[in-house]
Amino acid sequence: MPDPERHYSPAEVSRLLGVSAKALRLYEARGLVTAARASNGWRVYGRTEIARLTQVLALKALRLPLTRIAELMQGVSLDQTLAAHEQVLWRDAAQAARALGLVRAARGKLAAGEALSIDDLATLAKETVMTHKTTTAKMGDLMQPFVTKHFTAGDIEKAKQAAPPYDKDQVARDWNEMFAEAQELMDAGDSTSPHALALAARWKAARAAFSPDPEMQAKAAAVWRDALADPETAPKLPVGPAVFAFVRKIWEAAG
Repeated sequence: MPDPERHYSPAEVSRLLGVSAKALRLYEARGLVTAARASNGWRVYGRTEIARLTQVLALKALRLPLTRIAELMQGVSLDQTLAAHEQVLWRDAAQAARALGLVRAARGKLAAGEALSIDDLATLAKETVMTHKTTTAKMGDLMQPFVTKHFTAGDIEKAKQAAPPYDKDQVARDWNEMFAEAQELMDAGDSTSPHALALAARWKAARAAFSPDPEMQAKAAAVWRDALADPETAPKLPVGPAVFAFVRKIWEAAG
């Protein structure tokens, strides 16, 4: 068990908290935490510094960019941060508990030799197996006002005609994966590695798959820009404006 009174090296803190050494340096560079110094001048972390890091990680779990985290940490205590994180975890836990209950009930019926009804199967599909479809539908609802603002009915029909057949849910999963990778690279301050360049190439290809027309791509970018600027919509989106700016930075650096 970690000793609350001792100080830990960056490598030890990395293992303790599950955060990379590169991320630790980034958090220090952004002023989110300041490592103490041992007598030999090496960076070390005590209880206070580890509490600060815990607060940073809790705010990151709420999908906030580091610039916003820096602002919040000026006037938000660790307890307030954990309270907000707790609400998110309770929401996710409630969803998981419901899904688990449905799966257990279905298995209980099967173990008793009963067949699952159509209603049982439909509920399992909607509430457990296909939860990503619910997410996709919610995203569509969130973005619809901004799509309507920037795209005409003719634009949407044109995009449908130009795009090859595709699986909406797979496209959503692909974008969510790219968002997560971009967030991780941004937090680590990595915009030049082969991984970062490959992500930027995939991002460009995904945009082109929507439409090769620059005007249509500009309208899609405007949809996201407005959604991210809307205070009601932005917190519900899977990514923040900082991620888009970071990916654009990679594009510009790559030429």
